Amino acid sequence: MAHYRDGIKYEEGFTVNSRGTRLFTCKWTSKKLQPKALVFICHGYGGECSISMADTAARLVHAGYAVHGIDQEGHGKSSGPKGYISSFGDIVKDCADYFKIVCEKPENRMKKRFLYGFSMGGTVVIQLHRKDPTYWDGAVLLAPMCKIGNDMRPHPVVVGALKMICAVVPSWRAIPSPDKLDKVCKDPQFRKEFRSNPYAYKGNMALQTGREILAVSLDIEKNMEEVTLPFLVLQGEDDVVVDPEGSRLLHERASSRDKTLKLYPGMWHVLMAEPPADVERVFADVTSWLQERTTAVPSAAGK
Repeated sequence: MAHYRDGIKYEEGFTVNSRGTRLFTCKWTSKKLQPKALVFICHGYGGECSISMADTAARLVHAGYAVHGIDQEGHGKSSGPKGYISSFGDIVKDCADYFKIVCEKPENRMKKRFLYGFSMGGTVVIQLHRKDPTYWDGAVLLAPMCKIGNDMRPHPVVVGALKMICAVVPSWRAIPSPDKLDKVCKDPQFRKEFRSNPYAYKGNMALQTGREILAVSLDIEKNMEEVTLPFLVLQGEDDVVVDPEGSRLLHERASSRDKTLKLYPGMWHVLMAEPPADVERVFADVTSWLQERTTAVPSAAGK
């Protein structure tokens, strides 16, 4: 199925992962121009690509890129218990498998490949890179979840108890998920659209999901030096969902020779829901960074 709007061709489809689960995929391209590179977007926890990431994708298409997305298992239009993550490694594998199918198409093999992740999607991006360190040409990370704030870090006894409970009732949705949208994004229209989005998960978090997110965040925090690809990390300094200290530490500890940190005073977690002038500023930073690496960095296909 394909739709056309504002010079953009939008297509939807499905792929089946290695566990037999049907996953929703989407693609945005220019109707007239050939893309200069590929961008693969990874949504955050409870999110999806086709609606909440559509504005981001459109901006990237107008900047000259083909944009591909996939709804993670249990998210958006994909199959699986809603908002449930049984294995973070499986999510990463699903993204890697699908993204590489796209990259290895004859028309894409010589195009540069960039990852783009928001919040938990940033965590997925980092793990995709660690899984295959030389495959990707760069990454854009918006408020990546790569450190647990000190005020939210659970005691080891709590972690041990969580492990035992998960062995018995992993899908028990016992972790409260209060509506924090009024402290997460400033744009009233964005909040309205998210709350009315039938594909966004807004319920309590399952114990196993919480355990997986905690484990991967702690793992990245301990192994930031394994990050070697070029990256741009952007975050609002007043983010109350993901600790901005994580972005600072990633920029400081990563082994990447090409790494850029952008912290925006007064901005919140959802940078694409800031006032229009600030959104333009953020995306100008993103597209400028991508453009420089698109023309200057050798293609991963030639590595």
